[in-house]
Amino acid sequence: MQEQAAIFEWPVTVYYEDTDAGGVVYHSNYLKFFERARTELLRTIGVSQQTLLEQNIGFVVRHMDIDFLQGARLDDHLVVKTSISDLKKASLTFCQEIVNPDGAILCKAKVKVACIDNIKMRPKAMPQSIVMELTNSER
Repeated sequence: MQEQAAIFEWPVTVYYEDTDAGGVVYHSNYLKFFERARTELLRTIGVSQQTLLEQNIGFVVRHMDIDFLQGARLDDHLVVKTSISDLKKASLTFCQEIVNPDGAILCKAKVKVACIDNIKMRPKAMPQSIVMELTNSER
């Protein structure tokens, strides 16, 4: 994670439904953990995705680089750490890590999210209120 960027932390507990037959988190579930943390980061700065949808504004994943380093297991208590590394007119890039209580990084991702007009399905400038909150908030 970048030192200068504010880091938002979201706790995750691994449930049976998150694991494969061996009790290890199934790879696609890490994406769900990352998504939840991004949503909760937005929620903490007052951004309601439901309200955005009512305004025909959406955030969609444009690109993701993900590195699976070590498996998490059933009943593990993890933390998803999220920071914003790049903020542009119609996109933002998140750096995310899932760590265990010992601080070991289990999975990390760089996620580029685009703001779109949900009707036209085209890029759209992020509302200025969101940009202000993202650049001024202390996460």
